[in-house]
Amino acid sequence: MTRTPKVGLDALITPEESVLLLIDHQPFQVANLHSHEPTMVINNTVGLAKFATVFDVPTILTTVVEERGGHLVQAVQDVFPDQKPINRTAINTWEDRRVVEAVERTGRKQLIIAGLWTEICVAMPAIHALADGYDVFVVTDASGGVSTEAHDMAVRRMERAGVVPVTWLVVSSEWQRDWAREETADQLGPILFEHGGATGAALAWELQLLATPPAGGAGA
Repeated sequence: MTRTPKVGLDALITPEESVLLLIDHQPFQVANLHSHEPTMVINNTVGLAKFATVFDVPTILTTVVEERGGHLVQAVQDVFPDQKPINRTAINTWEDRRVVEAVERTGRKQLIIAGLWTEICVAMPAIHALADGYDVFVVTDASGGVSTEAHDMAVRRMERAGVVPVTWLVVSSEWQRDWAREETADQLGPILFEHGGATGAALAWELQLLATPPAGGAGA
């Protein structure tokens, strides 16, 4: 049975209600990532993680059988240098009580998930968490599967269950919501310059144009 989708402002993500769950961005999973270019997924995940720190969004890191699959990708771990990922044996993250309790302690109901692989370690907890009353969003371009078909089928399966697919820049835009929020807006630029690809390049160009005085000066 599918859930009735939310509409209006209640359907949008807010930093006050968000909790970010990053699942298994580990070398073993990256090595068999074929739905996306792996460096893009890592870049987007790091950018998403950095945005979470700007908006004070609690972030939970997980690994699965870390001793075999490897430590969390260093660029992701570097965003949270003092946080040790929860290392699981359960394939479904939501069956590990430590993860569920960590989310519960935040008191937040918008669960944003990104991870590897989409069809297994993302789809299972995303669908499972819906039953516990969470509004679940999956960041599709900070996730990936063993094939394009595997990733796409997982997204379709999650959508049917009531999960909302989003991309990492959509998450940041909904967290920001209004450029008048200068305390966070000023911190977004450096992250976009580093991780935003063409969007970051366009922003740098716009700032350059705004800083360039008109030709001939005021007295021309």
